[in-house]
Amino acid sequence: MNTRQEVLDFVKNGHTRFLPHLSIDCVIFGYHAHQLKILLIRHHGHEKWSLPGGYIARDETLTQAAHRILAEKTQITDLFLQQFYVFGDSVVRMSRIETQQTHNTTFAKVGVTLGDNHWLSERTLSIGYYALVDYLDVVVTPEFLVDGFCWLEIKEIPPLEYDHNEIIAKALATLRSQIYQQPIGYSLLPEKFTLPEIHALYETILGKQFDRRNFRKKLLTLGLIRQLDEQKRIGPHRSPFLYEFDLENYRKALEEGSVLAF
Repeated sequence: MNTRQEVLDFVKNGHTRFLPHLSIDCVIFGYHAHQLKILLIRHHGHEKWSLPGGYIARDETLTQAAHRILAEKTQITDLFLQQFYVFGDSVVRMSRIETQQTHNTTFAKVGVTLGDNHWLSERTLSIGYYALVDYLDVVVTPEFLVDGFCWLEIKEIPPLEYDHNEIIAKALATLRSQIYQQPIGYSLLPEKFTLPEIHALYETILGKQFDRRNFRKKLLTLGLIRQLDEQKRIGPHRSPFLYEFDLENYRKALEEGSVLAF
């Protein structure tokens, strides 16, 4: 929502377009130069940061809604997106008063105070999705009710609004678990990359180190990557071979859940 009128229309009539009580929160993991960060936003009137998210239109599937929300926030349409959990048991989600107060702080910018029976005051369940991007490719779209945004490394995440620390923790645990079943590097690496670059990606996400030779052997055995007859010129005596993803095998691995055991 980019204008005051759009916000007012959403508050008044949003329940006719969107499903009340059901929203999507997006954990956008951004990777670049051996760093894994998360995109956070700050709503008007709030001191704490929160995750970007939105509501689900009545004529959308869940995945369509998640892609739309991410495109609206980041201007990226082609990315790795995964549903991972449903959140609804936290104190803030169970409490009408806390929900109402949180929304009223934000909507004060347009002079709106929600009543007890307003659709936005009701308990809302959140479906968590995580996305993987190179954060240098992200162009965050300004919004009327959002005062700022930032990228923070995992270890730097402060206490957030709502239950968003819990959502991030669950997203990271799911990502680290699924990285062994799903090849994820295609969304985060250049078209041509070196073995140290893809090795660093997996080590950064998993937060641990593993043997580079076994790593290369496993990826080649599964047919996920192939070595090119090209080398990357880094410096004197340093010209590692370049690799690329085998897209056919990559998509097959995504569908079948190939297991990576390093």
